[in-house]
Amino acid sequence: MPDHHSTAPITDEEVFAAHEGGKLTVETTKPLDSKRALSIAYTPGVAQVSRAIHHDLAKHATHTWASRLVVVLSDGTAVLGLGNIGAAASLPVMEGKSALFREFGGLNSIPLVIDTTDVDEIVETMVRLRPSFGAVNLEDVVAPRCFELEQKLIEALDCPVMHDDQHGTAVVVLAALTNAARLTGRSFADTRVVIAGAGAAGIAVTDILLEAGVEDIILTDSQGTIHRDRDDLNEVKARVAKTTNRNNIIGGITEALDGADVFIGVSSSKVPEEAVANMAENAIIFALSNPDPEITPDVAARHAAVVATGRSDFPNQINNVLAFPGIFRGALDSGARRITPSMKVAAATAIADVVGEDLRADYIVPSPLDDRVAAGVAQAVMNAAGEDGATG
Repeated sequence: MPDHHSTAPITDEEVFAAHEGGKLTVETTKPLDSKRALSIAYTPGVAQVSRAIHHDLAKHATHTWASRLVVVLSDGTAVLGLGNIGAAASLPVMEGKSALFREFGGLNSIPLVIDTTDVDEIVETMVRLRPSFGAVNLEDVVAPRCFELEQKLIEALDCPVMHDDQHGTAVVVLAALTNAARLTGRSFADTRVVIAGAGAAGIAVTDILLEAGVEDIILTDSQGTIHRDRDDLNEVKARVAKTTNRNNIIGGITEALDGADVFIGVSSSKVPEEAVANMAENAIIFALSNPDPEITPDVAARHAAVVATGRSDFPNQINNVLAFPGIFRGALDSGARRITPSMKVAAATAIADVVGEDLRADYIVPSPLDDRVAAGVAQAVMNAAGEDGATG
């Protein structure tokens, strides 16, 4: 039996041995153990299926794997904490993501790394490959270009597309904050949230929290708070400046955190202890930078009622694998052509609901190994897709 709770250090030898030869393989769904079986699976039998699809395209969805296949797509420009390391070096990460789709979502998935950073070239490539897949998980693309790429792919493809670094993170943050707010007796309407980092994850977290009813959010980037008087904002940050920082607070993270209820770190910045010491009573701190959180959990716990990180060796890991397998499973099961904001909020609610009455300060999100998670998320996404008309 595998040890799901082992905290033994992972060695280089163990890591490289696990990746040697890659982490994926392709298996047949029917045995090919006789001449008859070969004749059915390949020539001449397969020609009947190809001919049928030519005359009735609906059979493409029922008689190939394409409608259940998620492409994990990357250009290798923002890989983990390694930065722009290129397509080839990003492939082990994409293989791992595909393996997670198979393990947790029951979906077929293949990694596809593209040796270009031109948005239009990537979109054109995916349009030409569209008959081969049913959904696109965009991964590890640098901001702000990731926003443009995701939007253009959504517009060009008639299938679910989601940039997981944005929306997977946002969904799990919302799930965790839902339970942390319940634990500390807060309502979203009366909660002030500070988000450190205005890249892919920070922008998506902001959008989903606004969608969920949080009204008071302040974002910070390397230049300080994002406010309406700044003239150095890109298009995406300028959009966010119109709907956040309602008191137009100017300064850095210390000024932003003064009296704040929640801190969410999705950057590589560091937050001094004196800044979180000035947060509200029973504060909530999500320090999600990996491997080094913006503030260490032991220091954060001196000033907060609830602490979460992106790491697996501390309680309350904010892990995207809680979200993306079920989101894509639900989208594909429902026949959705889009993954809408309400589908993402529904996914977050489903993740939070798994915790249920077992909620406590060190258990605000379930384990990714809890088999209730992906199934619950998929069902919630299916229901929301039907309500949204996303399947039309």
